[in-house]
Amino acid sequence: MRRKIFLILVIAMIFPLILSLRGMCDGESPIQITSDRLDAYDSKGIVLFSGNVVAVQKDTVIKSDELYLYYDKANDEGNAIPGITEGAGKIEKIELKGNVTMKRGGRTATGDMAVFYNTDQKIIITGNAVMMEGENVIKGGRVTVFLTENRGVVDGSAGERVTATIYPDDTK
Repeated sequence: MRRKIFLILVIAMIFPLILSLRGMCDGESPIQITSDRLDAYDSKGIVLFSGNVVAVQKDTVIKSDELYLYYDKANDEGNAIPGITEGAGKIEKIELKGNVTMKRGGRTATGDMAVFYNTDQKIIITGNAVMMEGENVIKGGRVTVFLTENRGVVDGSAGERVTATIYPDDTK
């Protein structure tokens, strides 16, 4: 019984985080990205934002040292970034490297690196991955969020187990 309550609390904490990260990738709202530098490698289908990167969409804020945006060069849908890319198709994946923080409302996820796979609608956070909501904290070596399935998996790293500190809600 105690284990069942613990699992329900963990799921209750992960589920809202999954929904908040899904909001960042809704495909409808504009994403505002600021950084110290932007490098475009059109022949490779990569745009690199580096230095104090901040990406904002609606009420979701993502920060990192570097943001790599990979787009499908073969699928030219006329989505070019004026003056930067010749013709950019669908975003394939987004990599965030260094001091990664994703926030929405009172929920935060952090790690050393995060990768969003657009086709699979999946986010993987690695390296000291931590999810927080209020005082509740879940830590692991790797967090995988399956956006379309509304589920997440937290794995331990070499020699480290997953840890969760969850404070029960006092309200009924």
